[in-house]
Amino acid sequence: MSSVVIVGGGIIGLFTAYYLAEEGFEVTILDKGDLTNSCSIGNAGMIVPSHIVPLASPGMITKGLKWMFSSTSPFYIHPKLDLRLAQWCMLFYKSATKKHVEYSIPYLKNLSLLSKSLYMGLGEQHSAVDLGLEEKGLLMLYKTEAAAHEEVEFAQLARQHGLKAEVLTQEEVQQLEPNNNMDVLGGVLFPGDAHLNPAKLNTFLVMHLKSKGVKFVTNAEVLDFAFSGKAVKAVVTDKGNYSGDYVIIAAGSWSGEVAKKLKIGMPMLGGKGYSFLAENTPAIQRPAILTEARVAVTPFGNKVRFGGTMEITDDSKKINLNRVKGIHDSISRYYGGFTCEFPEKKEVWSGLRPCSPDGLPYIGFTERWSNVLFGTGHSMMGISLAPATGKLLAEELMNRKASVLIDAFSPDRYN
Repeated sequence: MSSVVIVGGGIIGLFTAYYLAEEGFEVTILDKGDLTNSCSIGNAGMIVPSHIVPLASPGMITKGLKWMFSSTSPFYIHPKLDLRLAQWCMLFYKSATKKHVEYSIPYLKNLSLLSKSLYMGLGEQHSAVDLGLEEKGLLMLYKTEAAAHEEVEFAQLARQHGLKAEVLTQEEVQQLEPNNNMDVLGGVLFPGDAHLNPAKLNTFLVMHLKSKGVKFVTNAEVLDFAFSGKAVKAVVTDKGNYSGDYVIIAAGSWSGEVAKKLKIGMPMLGGKGYSFLAENTPAIQRPAILTEARVAVTPFGNKVRFGGTMEITDDSKKINLNRVKGIHDSISRYYGGFTCEFPEKKEVWSGLRPCSPDGLPYIGFTERWSNVLFGTGHSMMGISLAPATGKLLAEELMNRKASVLIDAFSPDRYN
């Protein structure tokens, strides 16, 4: 039986362990935290095959320049002289082209569709477990003609790539959300999208993996690696050394720093997002993106989660309430009649999403070492792409043909 050490106990690490355990691997997960506050727990829980365009796209340059100087905008970069930030921004700028988008779409679409299929299979296999998994689609809601043009154009692009997309009038949106006075110009519905409760998913995976013999080592910081020729022999942590036949790096926004210890250049920045829960009254029915505000809305029964922002920072702990205010203020502008109090600071969740400069994840073996793989860099799509990433990494270790092509996700593409 082969052994695997996974660095990172977020949703990517957990799903990777899930599929490896199914194949009979002996798995140990090392995490720098206690598994209770990962970026995977407080996000919107959306499973979105509709999201086929990478973050690095031409439109983001213009929007980013407009947004980055406002503390309440959807996108913000902490102004500081930082070589790593400058390098990331330059690589992002080079990637934000029409050619890159066209190249990326088939890879992201196939990865997303595989993930959606695996989620539905997971729901059937563990039907007794309440994951909050529902296939209600995703509404892209807009208030302005400019946003309408952009979203309708994207709907046409999605259809060209075989995805279902329905352009809705204000009246049709209102029919889907009868409990609130929808103050929108219209929307686009992607009926193939789904959502679940990420906290319930995380709890299930941890309990299931422990029952399968997966070992968890928490509050363990990776200090270094022990090498032997072209192989990594052990992960060196402040809680001891952990050896395995293979090592998988799924350390989220810290993966770039871990990669540096492996002598691998992997540009990565943390994109902080915020979210909070509110009483779902009057009840919002379907997950949505408020497009101008870049706010995600996910109903979980009698609760609803509002989340958003992309704050490029290394500070994982500080809560910037101006960012939360931008989310909160947008709600009533779309959902007339829905009001919720501004959350207390202690009620606000925040987490760093691992952002690669080209908007594509890093998945698979690195050529630098014979037994090291990566599964990271999924940005805001961690939950959505996690099952497929874990499945693909398991296939790599089993030397099987990959379910989908992954060459665009090479961990070595910046080396």
